[in-house]
Amino acid sequence: MNRRRFSAGLSAALLASPRARAQAWPDRPVNLILSQPPGSGPDNIARLLADRLASQWGKPVVILNKPGGQNVIGAQAAARSVPDGYSFYFATTAALVSNVYLFKQLPYDPVKDFDPVAFVATSPFGIMVPGQSTIGSIDGFIAATRAAPDKLSFANEGPRTLGGMAARLFNARAGIRNTLVPYASASVAIQDALGGRVDAIIVDLASTAQHIRRGDLRLLATTSARRVKGWETTPALSETLAGFDMPGWFAVVAPAGTPKDVVARVSRDINTALADPQLADRIESVGPIVAPGRSPEQTAEFLRQEHARWSEIAKEIGVLPE
Repeated sequence: MNRRRFSAGLSAALLASPRARAQAWPDRPVNLILSQPPGSGPDNIARLLADRLASQWGKPVVILNKPGGQNVIGAQAAARSVPDGYSFYFATTAALVSNVYLFKQLPYDPVKDFDPVAFVATSPFGIMVPGQSTIGSIDGFIAATRAAPDKLSFANEGPRTLGGMAARLFNARAGIRNTLVPYASASVAIQDALGGRVDAIIVDLASTAQHIRRGDLRLLATTSARRVKGWETTPALSETLAGFDMPGWFAVVAPAGTPKDVVARVSRDINTALADPQLADRIESVGPIVAPGRSPEQTAEFLRQEHARWSEIAKEIGVLPE
């Protein structure tokens, strides 16, 4: 009898331990919240990752799309989720970093409301023109803009988005003036570029890769410091403007207070998934470049560095929080 009681007590203690919890987790579907709509670049990447994690965990990973408000709606929903290990946020640069320098008030705190889990991928942006455009290079675009200031239209997702900020930084460093045309979403801006209703567009490669490969859009340059894997024939803007580096990125975070053992488990499993060449190739065929291997602590350090960098960028182009 005493032996049975001892065994029962030992089992209960093991189940209560972090290691046992991590091994038992998940016992129901896991939610992955996004700030973008279905079919968007981030959504496509998140679904590829979610499918792989669902296979590893034996439980569904449910994508919850909560677009709008320049990432604010989705970020707020994620921040307010119960930190029980069953809700995670597939976050972008805007949600976790740049919004801090663009808005005086946010209904969430990008630092305090989230626990970093894992870095997923960099998401290069590109400057593109319609396929029928006579502009064939980034140097040609700069020259055409200098020849006719304010004449060429340059579409982006708005002045307080990564694309809009990159467009303004590009103009400032190139010493040019074009007409920045803000759009409510990348998809609408892309359609206008495809229709030739704007002269150029700056948007993420994940949303436009298929159009570029078909020749409907012509990629002039990427906004990254180095040429992008899979797009090596396209110059990086840093080759024209030294030090230019404005890619987007994706990271997974959890509501603050999520059990650390579950965070560690999810981080490990995401990195394992991204290290698989088959999954990496599928993601990179869409546009983003996977970067596995960062622990929660390393992801937190990356975010700290990004905050410092974006603080300087906001000062350089004179953006004040509104």
